[in-house]
Amino acid sequence: MWDIYKKGFLIHLQLEKSLASNTIEAYGLDLTKLMQFIAIKGIKGGPDAIRLKDLQEYIKWIAELGMNERSQSRIISGIKSFYRYCIQEDITKQDPTELLSAPKLKKSLPDTLTFEEIEQLIAKIDLSKPEGTRNKAMLETLYSCGLRVSELISLRRSHLYLDIGFIRVIGKGDKERLIPIGNDAIKHVQIYLDTIRIKGIEKKGCEDILFLNRRGSMLSRVMVFYIIKELAEKANIKKIISPHTFRHSFATHLVEGGADLRAVQEMLGHESITTTEIYTHLDRNFLRDTLNKFHPGFNKHKTT
Repeated sequence: MWDIYKKGFLIHLQLEKSLASNTIEAYGLDLTKLMQFIAIKGIKGGPDAIRLKDLQEYIKWIAELGMNERSQSRIISGIKSFYRYCIQEDITKQDPTELLSAPKLKKSLPDTLTFEEIEQLIAKIDLSKPEGTRNKAMLETLYSCGLRVSELISLRRSHLYLDIGFIRVIGKGDKERLIPIGNDAIKHVQIYLDTIRIKGIEKKGCEDILFLNRRGSMLSRVMVFYIIKELAEKANIKKIISPHTFRHSFATHLVEGGADLRAVQEMLGHESITTTEIYTHLDRNFLRDTLNKFHPGFNKHKTT
């Protein structure tokens, strides 16, 4: 019985919510864990037979299995989403997840690179090789536009508007956004297009993809990770970094420079402003300087 509801839920996520396949797969695995628990406990019936106390026992069960707080929160979010679907489809009349609370997460600050470290890393690219020209254009774009690695590797030539300084990006849930691209990135993308991309082979279906590998196919996420890892080692940067570190650095540098958080949210393609707010992890001196400069009441009681 539960398998039918699970299948319907996953189809709903794909067709109605337009979620990525790996996200849908994660929801499916989390629901399977709940189904396993229901079977172990011998609870009969479908989703309408589940009560809040059953779900609380389930969360306790997965915690005892060693699942961390972040994973628990993700699973609770998935269960809540499943029951919203059940209510919508008239599978159940009551939502047992209404009072189900997730464990409080400690906000971990994302690793970032300084602007100087990014320059050092990019400077280690070997421009005597064709892939060097591509890699320089690619990393300049990654940092200049704050892209997700999936957005970078799927970037299309037809989505470049270099003459007006913008690119069009297809983000999560196939949502499109226009992002400004910096002059350095424009310069190196143009060099790559004019000298390397124009001569390269193109596999069928990849003709419009901007960054291609030697075989004419779209680059993989793993390939971009290895390119950055190798350059970080050459630049003697000891931080653990990934393509996403460039996105974190882009956002952090914008916020530290005084950019409006809503503008940063728009450029990053965050659905909620609360996701963007993690980039307000600025050092205390910066916060104090900002208060001194902009807050009318901060120095009101200071003696001169």
